[in-house]
Amino acid sequence: MAHFAELDDQNIVVRVIVVSNNDCDNLPFPESDAVGAAYCAQLLGGRWVQTSYNSRFRKQYAGIGYTYNADADVFIRPQPDPSWTLNPDTFDWEPPVPRP
Repeated sequence: MAHFAELDDQNIVVRVIVVSNNDCDNLPFPESDAVGAAYCAQLLGGRWVQTSYNSRFRKQYAGIGYTYNADADVFIRPQPDPSWTLNPDTFDWEPPVPRP
């Protein structure tokens, strides 16, 4: 099974669906990305990007409210608190005070 995230105009994930490998021509990632995204768009409309359930690519599994950073080709979790900052190297949110 393959998983695809639908993005809005600001690259925010609005839903995630499961697609049969047959609908991705049984191709491995990254070849499955374009085929599956086209299948999702034809079926449901919108703009789709493949996500990895076990986080093997694109940093982490996409969820509703996550942001897709196309330049880095990663999904970023929502900011947990306004005081947290995004690490531009790891794309993880970091608290203002490091954990002890």
